[in-house]
Amino acid sequence: MESLHLIYKVASERDEFEQIHKLNYQTFVEEIPQHNRNEQSRLVDRFDHENTYIIAKKQDEVVGMISVRAKRPFSLDEKISNLDEFLPDGAVPCEVRLLSVKKEFRKSYVFYKLVELLVSYCLEQKYNMAVISGVDRQIKLYKRIGFQPFGSLIGQGDAKFQPMFLTKEQFENSTKAFRRMMNRKAAVEKQLNFLPGPVPVHEEVEKAFASQPISHRSLVFLEEMKEVQSKLCHYVNANFAQVIVGTGTLANEFIAAQLTRIPGKGLVLSNGEFGNRLINHARRSKLDYHTLEKEWGEPVTVDEIENYLLNHREIKWLWTVQCETSTGYLYDLAGILDICKKYGVELCLDACSSVGVIPVDLKEIYLAATVSGKGLKSYPGLAVVFHRDEITPDESLPRYIDLGLYYVNGSVPYTHSSNLVKALNEALNWHDAIILPASEKIREYFKEQGLNVIGDHTYSPGVVTICLPPDISSREFGDRMKEKNILLSYESDYLLQRNWVQAAFMGVQDMESLPYLAVVIKQEANAIIKEWPAAL
Repeated sequence: MESLHLIYKVASERDEFEQIHKLNYQTFVEEIPQHNRNEQSRLVDRFDHENTYIIAKKQDEVVGMISVRAKRPFSLDEKISNLDEFLPDGAVPCEVRLLSVKKEFRKSYVFYKLVELLVSYCLEQKYNMAVISGVDRQIKLYKRIGFQPFGSLIGQGDAKFQPMFLTKEQFENSTKAFRRMMNRKAAVEKQLNFLPGPVPVHEEVEKAFASQPISHRSLVFLEEMKEVQSKLCHYVNANFAQVIVGTGTLANEFIAAQLTRIPGKGLVLSNGEFGNRLINHARRSKLDYHTLEKEWGEPVTVDEIENYLLNHREIKWLWTVQCETSTGYLYDLAGILDICKKYGVELCLDACSSVGVIPVDLKEIYLAATVSGKGLKSYPGLAVVFHRDEITPDESLPRYIDLGLYYVNGSVPYTHSSNLVKALNEALNWHDAIILPASEKIREYFKEQGLNVIGDHTYSPGVVTICLPPDISSREFGDRMKEKNILLSYESDYLLQRNWVQAAFMGVQDMESLPYLAVVIKQEANAIIKEWPAAL
């Protein structure tokens, strides 16, 4: 049973406590006949108001628990009258009880994760010893994590227990052992990829990519290219699509090259890293243009754009990102398109982080760029340029970025990758397989953990940007998450400079992992903060 996406925490919600009582009944009435049955199928522990419960949850379901309590007398005091004689001098003990894991999760490492969090809690509370009544059939398991038996078996029938204890030193050693064990187990678990590229792909896409390469001049390849172009156009309601070996940067170079053919000035919008890159494209291509720039994440409104166009009637084209990947900000595409049509301005888009992530309609967009390795859920390596009109070759342009040459040659004027095209063709069959939750819902998971998240419901559901506090290094944090087999985006210069990390949801991902991801991010951030005093 998969346990990677479980959340481990101290119980705090009413529903969690109610599920604890139900699980308590299932384990210590139905499975281990320690208490009498009742009609409610519910067992409230007699020390419930003094217990701290460590629980494991799959979404809203409690699937495992263990409790700790330090107030004397312990339940073990009632079974062993001279309990203190077995404890060393200076002992500050707690009692660990009520270990229960639902049957379908017992072959996972839920137990070890519960105990890891329990160990951390006990050390924080300055307990230097724990006692437990270990179920006799699990004595071997308890010994493996450091518990030592003392005294004789207690209880009778199917409810026999062995008194055991664990010292502070054994706590600490066992914590290291747990981590080693869980690292070994994690090594064989599927990696959780929350990068904006490369993204996780469907297994059928993997198979397609691994197929035997064929010539880009073969009829089989040319037919597959036509099929890919047709699927792409249908997906975003575009008239034409050219598929090119390259990146999103190259796709935008194609757009810049075409913009040199439009008389008049242009306007480039920017409120983040990728808007700034469009400005850089325009400058390098020696385009004649204005810019409308804002601080990162600050809205660029339709009214502001209209006012700019109204006062600069020489503007004939407008170039913007649709999703500003650096923050997740979404431009109002419909509103901008209406304004462009009103003023006779051609609209061009960098849609690399929006196609395949949110609904996109390119029917009236002059030019738009996207890539295979983000929302289209395939491998990186193919650039896609959508165009509204037929385009003729232009010998004034460099051969490789002459979009007209691609149009008149069926998108294959030069060498192509049959493997990348085949993988993209397969990926386009699965674009409806992953339905993202609303942006507001996705961000709420992270905000519930007290994380500082950029944006609101108007931002893209495909990328969440988290601002870490100054005392946590985003590089160290990202490295540590990577060690846990969780891949976040953090290594780009613009993220490192701002101490940001990002979680992207553009590929074939299990969205049930969202709550788990948010909790792990918070736990790891807390762990780094706690380690600071020891490092000073």
